[in-house]
Amino acid sequence: MSYVPAQGYYPLYNPPIPCRSPVYGGLRPGMAIYITGMVPHHANTFAVNLGCGQHDGTDVALHFNPRFQGKDRVIFNSFQSGSWGSEEKRKDGFPFHKGGHFEMNILVNPGGYQIIVNGAPFYEFRHRIPMERVECVHVAGDVTIQSITTVGGGAPMGAPAYQQGGAMTLPAYPNMSIPAMGGPVYNPPVPYYGNIPGGVSPKRTFVVRGFIPQGGQSFHLNFKSSSTNEIALHFNVRLNEGAVVRNSFIRGNWGNEERGSPFNPFIPGQYFDISIRTGNGRYKVFVNGQQFCEFVHRFPNLQMIDTLEIGGNIVLSLVQF
Repeated sequence: MSYVPAQGYYPLYNPPIPCRSPVYGGLRPGMAIYITGMVPHHANTFAVNLGCGQHDGTDVALHFNPRFQGKDRVIFNSFQSGSWGSEEKRKDGFPFHKGGHFEMNILVNPGGYQIIVNGAPFYEFRHRIPMERVECVHVAGDVTIQSITTVGGGAPMGAPAYQQGGAMTLPAYPNMSIPAMGGPVYNPPVPYYGNIPGGVSPKRTFVVRGFIPQGGQSFHLNFKSSSTNEIALHFNVRLNEGAVVRNSFIRGNWGNEERGSPFNPFIPGQYFDISIRTGNGRYKVFVNGQQFCEFVHRFPNLQMIDTLEIGGNIVLSLVQF
């Protein structure tokens, strides 16, 4: 089965560094960029740039530059018409650690970029260059990237996205409009209860991004019918067992557990994203862009599945469907 991203959710997984991830149609207020990765032990510096073109030397709307040389600090700047602007610095509360994983979220606001690192507000960089000019996210330096994801944008017909280095075609949206969806919801509390407008339908993708804290034992995703309190899909990550259990709860009884999977991507202290696509006959589950499992429908009336419930030892950074 092939990976299909959710509407308005465009990920690039495990790119070589340096890399560029396209931003189709420019940025607009309400959009966000998520970057997850790891800082190697030998790191000196790395940079995340919101570029106004796909090549070196183009204008840079935001230059985010952590430096590990002596006094750890983060430099913010812009690059326009061949010259760097005035540097802004944050020296306290350095959120990056050599050998550690991180998640960086750039929220696009009308007045500037709100930067969140590891779930905590870190800095706000006021716009110096119109956000609509941004064409790509450019990452370079001493860093390993797990994913770069643009949330809330549209793409023209045939524009490529990337999944594990392979190209695929994205859907088109009229006039570059943001499609109607139940999200994104940024940094929601746990437990999370989300209403699915109109219920589940075939060819719909649900995305959950999060972090597993050290010492976490388990977390779950439930696709439920609020009218019957039945669970069509129970996706249960059990860290203490090293297993991911899938099941259903119908007519007051749990069904047969399914546990088989090619790998276990859920590790305490690391970030992940889960994409669940509701096919005609089964749920198709991807984790970090890789095929993970399928679960055949046991609850046939998909439109009655109107609630997504998330609970357990997890910190959520985004839910979108």
